[in-house]
Order: sequence, then C-alpha cells, then structure tokens
Amino acid sequence: MSKIPIAKIDTKIFNEFGHIRHDDYYWLNDRDNQEVIDYLEKENNYTKDVLKSTEGLQKQIYDEIVGRIKQDDESVPFVLKAYKYYHRFIQGSEYPVYCRRALEESSSEEVMLDGNKMAEGYSYFNIGSWEISDNSNLLAFSVDTVSRRKYTIKFKNLKTGAVLDDEIKNTSGNMCWANDNKTVFYTVKDETLRPYKIYKHILGTSVEEDKLIYHEKDSTFTTYIYKTKSDKFLVIGSKSTTSDEYRILQADNPEGKFTIFNKREKDLEYSIYHQGERFIILTNYNAPNFKIMEVKDNDTNFKNWKEIHSHIDNILLEDIEEFENHYIIFERENGLPRFRVVDINTSKYHYIKFLEDDYFAMGMQNPNYKSNEFRYAYTSLKTPRSVYNYNLNNGNKYLIKVDEVVGDYNSDKYVTERIYAKSRDGVEVPVSIVYKKGLIKDGNNPLLLYGYGSYGITVESTFRSARLSLLDRGFIFAIAHIRGGEELGRKWYEDGKLLNKKNTFFDFIDVAEYLISEKYTVSEKLFAYGGSAGGLLMGSIINMRPELFKGILAAVPFVDVITTMLDESIPLTTGEYDEWGNPNDEKYYKYMLSYSPYDNVEAKEYPAMLVTTGLHDSQVQYWEPAKWVAKLRKLKTDSNPLLLWTNMDFGHGGASGRFEIFKETAMKYSFLLMLLDDD
Repeated sequence: MSKIPIAKIDTKIFNEFGHIRHDDYYWLNDRDNQEVIDYLEKENNYTKDVLKSTEGLQKQIYDEIVGRIKQDDESVPFVLKAYKYYHRFIQGSEYPVYCRRALEESSSEEVMLDGNKMAEGYSYFNIGSWEISDNSNLLAFSVDTVSRRKYTIKFKNLKTGAVLDDEIKNTSGNMCWANDNKTVFYTVKDETLRPYKIYKHILGTSVEEDKLIYHEKDSTFTTYIYKTKSDKFLVIGSKSTTSDEYRILQADNPEGKFTIFNKREKDLEYSIYHQGERFIILTNYNAPNFKIMEVKDNDTNFKNWKEIHSHIDNILLEDIEEFENHYIIFERENGLPRFRVVDINTSKYHYIKFLEDDYFAMGMQNPNYKSNEFRYAYTSLKTPRSVYNYNLNNGNKYLIKVDEVVGDYNSDKYVTERIYAKSRDGVEVPVSIVYKKGLIKDGNNPLLLYGYGSYGITVESTFRSARLSLLDRGFIFAIAHIRGGEELGRKWYEDGKLLNKKNTFFDFIDVAEYLISEKYTVSEKLFAYGGSAGGLLMGSIINMRPELFKGILAAVPFVDVITTMLDESIPLTTGEYDEWGNPNDEKYYKYMLSYSPYDNVEAKEYPAMLVTTGLHDSQVQYWEPAKWVAKLRKLKTDSNPLLLWTNMDFGHGGASGRFEIFKETAMKYSFLLMLLDDD
C-alpha cells in the first residue's frame, strides 16, 4: 500500500473586504509544474491501492455494462434535402462512423467521417459537430484531441472524398454555412475559453484573411451562430444567464451586414424561430415562465412583437420546434415535459400524451422544415429510449426504434416512483426513484441519491443501462429535483441561485432525510452523487451534514467558489456572475464564502469520498478538487477513505470512447459496494 499522499503547504494569503483567507494549496494551480503532476500521480496510485481489492469487481461491472450495449448499433436516419443521415458503430469500436445515403432505394452508403480511423494516435478524440452545405456536397466538421473543448474545424468534399486544406483552429466547434456553398461562419474562443468572436471564411482562401464579423465584448456574454431551419436567415446569438440578443442576415447574402433583431436588455431573455414570413419568439417579457410572441421578419423591433400564447403560472415554456405548417411548444408541467402541437392554418392545438407518472421526452433531429412529421424520444428510469415519428396532421405515432439492452432486460422487473419530499421551508421537492421489483422498504436498502440544482438545468428521468449494475445488486437510485434547476418553472430556478443558493443544499439534505424517514434507506447505506455544479452540492452537504451519508461520489466538482469567481482569467468565471453572484461585491462575497466547500472544510468527521477530475478540464479546473482533497485530508478526523482520481488524458466530460468511459463508472460503483462490504 502506497502512503497516503500529503500535499505540501505553500500558503497564499487573500484579503478581500478586510477578510483574510489562507490557501495552503494554491500552488496546485500550475499544471505545467512537474511537482503538481507528480502529486496527482501519487494520488492516483493511492486510489489504485485502496481499490485494489475491488479490481475483480470493477472488471465484472465493466463487463456487465459493456455487455448490455449493442455493439453494432445504428441511429435512426433523418432526412436532410436529398440524403438521409445516420451514424453507426462497428463491433468493438469506440467511436461512431457518420454516414449518409441518397434517398433513392438503390443508393449505396457514403462514409462521411470514420471516428475510429480519425482517433488513431490520440488518447482523447471527439467529433464536436458537423454541418452540410446547402448543395449537400461539402461537409464542415470540428474535432477536439485534447479535451479542452477547443475545436479545429476542417472540411471535406463529399463528392471526391478529399479533405480540404482549409483548417481553422481555436474554435468553439460552432459553425454554419451560408447558402452559397462556399462561405462558412464560425466562432473562436478567447484565452478564458469564452466564445467571443464570429469570423467568416471563404473556402480556398487563407484563414489569415478571414473577416471578423462580430466581436462580443461583454465578458458576461458568449456568442454563437446558426442558420434558421427555414434556410432563410443566418443568426448570430449573444447570450448571458439572464439576457439574449440576436443579429440576422439573409443566408443568400453572406456579404451583407447583420442587423440587430432587438437590442439586449437586462433580464430580457428570448429565442427566435423563423417560420414563413415571421419569427416566432419565446420570451420571458412580463412572463417568468415564458410566453410566445411573433413579429414580421422584415421589421423585428420589439415594438412590433405581438403575443400569440400567453404566460401560464404553472406551465414552463422551454423551446419550440418549427415546421412549415405547424410548430410544437415544449412545455413542462409539474416537472414533466409535454408537447403542444399547433396548426398555424387553424390555430388549433392538441397535446402528445405520455403514460408513465415519471418520464422524459425530447425532440430529436427534425431538420426538414417542410415535414409533417415530428420525431421525438421517450424514456424513463426503467424504459429504454424509444424513438417515435408523430404525424402532425392526423396524430398517429409510429415507434421507429427502441434502444436495445443486450441480455434479458425486462422493464416490468423494475419499479419507478415520483414522490415529493417537504423541504424545511414547506416547499415540496419532486424525487424520481427506481428500484428492482420485490424490494422491501424496511430502512435497510442502499440508496444512491443524485442531484445537480444549478443553471436552471433540469435533471431528467432517463434510462441508463449501466445503472442496472447497481439496481440488480439491491440499490435504489433516486434523483432529487432540487431548487436551482428548472423542473417546476422559472421560480424554482430563481429560488436556488445567487443569494438563494443554500436552498439547493437544504433541499437535497431534506430529501435525504425524507427517504430515510420513509424507510427507503438508512444513513449507513445512503450515498450521494453529483458532478460539476453538482460537485459543489456534494461539498456543501458534507460540510453541513456529514453524518447523514455513508459515502460521496463527487465528479469534476466546483468547490473553490470564492477563489475561482474572483479570477477572471479562469474559463467561465465572468459569465457566471448571474448564477452565483460577483464576489467583488461584498454582499455576494460573504454569502458565497458561507457555503464554498473548500473554504468551509473543518476538523471533523466526513463520509468516505471518491473525487474524480480531469487534468484538461475546461469547465472546472482540476486544481479545485485537488486542493479540496488535500485540505480535507489535512483536517478531517475520521479514518474513512478519501480518494482523488485524476484522469491525466481527459477533461470535463471524461473519456471520449464509447466504452472507455465506463471504466470510471465501474470504479465508482465498486467504491460504493466496497463501503457496504466494510460494514
């Protein structure tokens, strides 16, 4: 057994508003320092040693997970102009192969991108996105080989198969074609990885000659570009947490000048969708849960916006999918999604209905503006993803594909529930639950409770075949739909951000206590899991109630809130002020300091923990979890395992391969099972 790694102390002192903070491990912020790399390697070796007894179990669980995956799978094709597009996997391969076929029945397959061949020689490889030119002959695609979400855009002639010499580096991976089949607009990143400039590139010319089209100078905004589904407009979007702004240009006129759709205003959010001779607008103007307006596409100023669907207090409007004769409003009621289908010729609407009490449904690829079919996917915690085509004219739906779970999986062998736990201030928090049929609620079951609760992101009740390796071993899996997400509307989000952030942590703790009181589990068998901002959740709950949990899984955790949010050179910081607050303001500084996990570590007993990160993480820098673990190890008074695993090749999303990512999943599950066996 290797020694427990002890990080050296090299104290950096911070002084904000007369408050002194000591950071003993700030030196870990330098990834180019070999001493830092050596320390991370020592932590990895220690983790391997502690988990050595689980190596057989890890392999067993990994084999189970991979064994459930259909290896030679193929996606449902979608039609775009004269071709149908899809991706497929080859037996034993890690990466997708992107293909297309002409619509004629006798057509043969064309391989556009073979991820397996392209990934050769790279420890990390990701195809970010791809776009087809208007004439269907050219492919623009982006790749990341470092895992920092900095993409290189390349081009391929699909008629000849030749990859063109044009190559654009340091982009966000976001690009879009004009209708002339030679002009491409793309987004580049600044030193903090913020997408901040839009350039125009003409195929065959030098990238150095590319023209700057738009510069987003406000560091709290990011920018991006896309083409409307109608193919009529190019759209430059600028977005912050609480405000939007768009610029539009006829896609047939790439040499023209973009015009502002409507100037940004504080706290005014809106999205635009082109249909016919109008834009449909989804906006929060005097509508916390959003409403729908419209405006003629030749004069889009706010004064011309007209309301067509009013605000509803208990219904959140999330998105719109537009077609030539219909549009679908994506709504959420009581935390569950539903689709409202609107016929623009009659103004009548109806809903697509779903049967389970707890589920998730989402729109799929629907690029054909003139189509009368809407494609969507349905899933639940026990139902594998099922893809449907829905006829917008007659309401008939057709099941196209159900994701296959290799083996004898039967959803009837599992039970899902949607319950509500009362938080300390009387708010009822939804909880989604799944377990194997026959389980007895006697207060003696292991339970893994997952939470996120930030950015207005809703944690959906989706099926994961990997999760069966826990459920089949007697685990209950539960999702706490805590405030800070948007499950129950905009207010649910507002009540869990900025100076209301602690509601997120209180909700999670109160859900945990409710599950214990209802005899789903007991503290000695209760585990919690969260990643990124959900890792902040993990750090806060163990500072507040460490005795409530047996073990914690914290993935890429955002735990050094104050130092990170004071450092504007770190990716994402300036764009996060509307989420957490700006600690340069003493009011926010004090509040953030009161819950920041790293700043609130104390000399007391903590639950067992496995903390994972990636050296090249572009979202939460690796040093946050590294410093957190070092400080915990110094101060905690228990003998529970505290493990840090740094993937030295990957970033925020983990491994890029189809199967490789499940090695870390198997390690996490084995850690939980090891803790149960230690009782």
